Amino acid sequence: MEAMQAHASPSEPLLSDRAKRRLALWPTGPLPRALRVALRERALRRLEIGKAARGIGIVVGHPKSGNTWLRTMLSRVYQLRHGLPETLVLKTDELHRLEPAIPSFCFTNGWYSYEAAIGEVLAPVHAECAIRRKPVVLLARHPCDVAVSWHNQFTRRVSPAKRELINASLARPIDPKKITLWEFVMHSPVGLPSLIDFLNTWDRNLSQLPLTLRVSYEQLRAEPEATLERVASFFGLGFSREEIAEAVRFGSFENMRALEQSGRVKHGGLAQVDPGDPATVKVRRGKVGGYRDDFTPEQVAEMERLVAEKLSPRFGYGAG
Repeated sequence: MEAMQAHASPSEPLLSDRAKRRLALWPTGPLPRALRVALRERALRRLEIGKAARGIGIVVGHPKSGNTWLRTMLSRVYQLRHGLPETLVLKTDELHRLEPAIPSFCFTNGWYSYEAAIGEVLAPVHAECAIRRKPVVLLARHPCDVAVSWHNQFTRRVSPAKRELINASLARPIDPKKITLWEFVMHSPVGLPSLIDFLNTWDRNLSQLPLTLRVSYEQLRAEPEATLERVASFFGLGFSREEIAEAVRFGSFENMRALEQSGRVKHGGLAQVDPGDPATVKVRRGKVGGYRDDFTPEQVAEMERLVAEKLSPRFGYGAG
């Protein structure tokens, strides 16, 4: 079944997704900001839709919801099956282009800048779009935990080009050098209120799609093998128990941190940004409920009250 799905996508493009992304960014660098943003946005939206069209399915997750972790575990199975280096972590078609039996995927947040193109085609108003018939996984995480990690990601790890694109879509652009953690979490246009809206929107969208699966970061932490097996089975990947166990071992917090610190991973979300700055690391704490360590009890209560009042109870995060 896996091989059939891998070849069920449209014909193989000449350029990889990574190469097309570089072509969208590099030549436009010297252009005036408004023109640069417009051209990049248009090209990257096309790329995003192409990734979804060719992939066997779509994984939607807000940044810092466990997307890199899930991709790393999926990658491990194919690394072992096909003798690929452990430093190759899939994002879309990287492994498929080396070995056609490996399927392509589309991992996206479906929310910010050009990635919103996926959110748009999966919204109920586009009922006839073929991409809506793809299997879709929503990877959720407690929005308070996401908010803290997203602050670190946005201010320390997001590339200037991507930050510029996100800021261009915001009514109030964010200066990463000036905004505090609390301001980012509670008062920025990408903070906790937006994260709640993200989850609520995808909750509604998934209810109108034919093939969906909801999993959470917390489930991956509590039951990694069972949760990874659910995702693999949903996509029809046919992983064995032994492969699942090794993928979970490889995706452990300690091993992912070691991979990042080694500097050998050049893409896939685990690449080093600044080896001399511990604040720029991708694999930080991975703690469920860790947001409580970063704020006063009064601030924590305010955040949890907002979640309880605004977030769909389907996610089960209302009690903090």
